[in-house]
Amino acid sequence: MPLREYSCGPGTAGCAYCRLGFELLETLAATPPAVCPRCGAPVVRRLSAPAVPPPRGMFLDRAKRAGFHQLKRVDRGTYEKQF
Repeated sequence: MPLREYSCGPGTAGCAYCRLGFELLETLAATPPAVCPRCGAPVVRRLSAPAVPPPRGMFLDRAKRAGFHQLKRVDRGTYEKQF
């Protein structure tokens, strides 16, 4: 379920909650709210950057530089060291 950001509409005073903007956890099929849940002022959805994790390779490189080890399971109860 995505987090969606809303703020009060242009030219609307609104309350401190919607003036600064707020987030709602919604399903994809949910209809967006038309008014602030606290004061009833009209709200609009804001564009926000998606949270994209770094590539897995970058994480493994950082772990290797930090001195961690990665083990790969070879057989039941047997592991070999990757780095």
